[in-house]
Amino acid sequence: MNKNIFYKKVNKISLKKVCKALKIKNITSNNIFLSDIKTIDNASKNDLTFLHSAKYLKLIPKIKSNFIITSSAFKKYLPGKNLLVVNNVLVDVAKITELFYPNSLNDNFINRKSNKNKFFKTKNIFFGSNVIIGTNVKIGANTYIGHNTIIEDNVIIGKNCSIGSNVILKKSIIGNNVNILDGAVIGKKGFGFFPKKGKNLRYPHIGMVIIKDNAEIGSNNTIDRGSLGNTIIGENTFLDNQVHIAHNVKIGKNCIIAGQVGFAGSSEIGDNVLIGGQAGISGHLKIGNNVQIGGGSGVIKNIPDNTKVMGYPAKDIKLFLKENKK
Repeated sequence: MNKNIFYKKVNKISLKKVCKALKIKNITSNNIFLSDIKTIDNASKNDLTFLHSAKYLKLIPKIKSNFIITSSAFKKYLPGKNLLVVNNVLVDVAKITELFYPNSLNDNFINRKSNKNKFFKTKNIFFGSNVIIGTNVKIGANTYIGHNTIIEDNVIIGKNCSIGSNVILKKSIIGNNVNILDGAVIGKKGFGFFPKKGKNLRYPHIGMVIIKDNAEIGSNNTIDRGSLGNTIIGENTFLDNQVHIAHNVKIGKNCIIAGQVGFAGSSEIGDNVLIGGQAGISGHLKIGNNVQIGGGSGVIKNIPDNTKVMGYPAKDIKLFLKENKK
């Protein structure tokens, strides 16, 4: 199926408008309109497409589109085409996709208000079905709340947020422009107790979860609130699906964390950290800035800034590759 039935698309966009959005000179004086943006193997004559990797050079003979976003490195492979040359192809493709599909970044298509709006002074809050809102909840403008979501007492949600369906928010402060995908549970009690023969003693959790601006929380994430301190997710940090974050964890800004990563309690993660899928971080550790941790790694000691590690126990990636060289 070539037509996208799930996202509403604008009819056509002028090439002039596309060039302006990309901050490049208009590549033709003709009044040309583009129908859509599609991948290189699906784009028709009047669609916009893109080439960003040598992996796709083999598809060039099949290109039907006359308008291609690419980088200077691939110009020589595309003679006779109208090229929109940019520095970062995928970033600009994302920008143009949003032009064609204005709601493409919104994962909640709740297009109605409900009687719950009378409880809020702010405008343009959209609720799905069966949403439960506690007392003293604050929600910013232009925020979407998905079906069957529960927002408990005193939770604060900023503006321009998207909260998915079947989400539970408790004892949390959510910043602006935050996306929380379906099934996330945020602010629940942490896994804190004192082992005692015959009866484990539970530890009180009086902290909260703070998620800062522009963060994204994947589906079925669980983020525990702090015990005495707080659990904090930094600005512009993105978490993939099924990530678990224990109590008192602090994750810096601009981090990218892949699926099924687990953080034990009170670990501290710096800024600009990349963590591959199914890695595990032991409790009370400090991971520095600009660290990269390979998928499946087990981190059991502190990692200094600007380090790449992999394996179990996680070690310098050069040493890991040397030891595992066939």
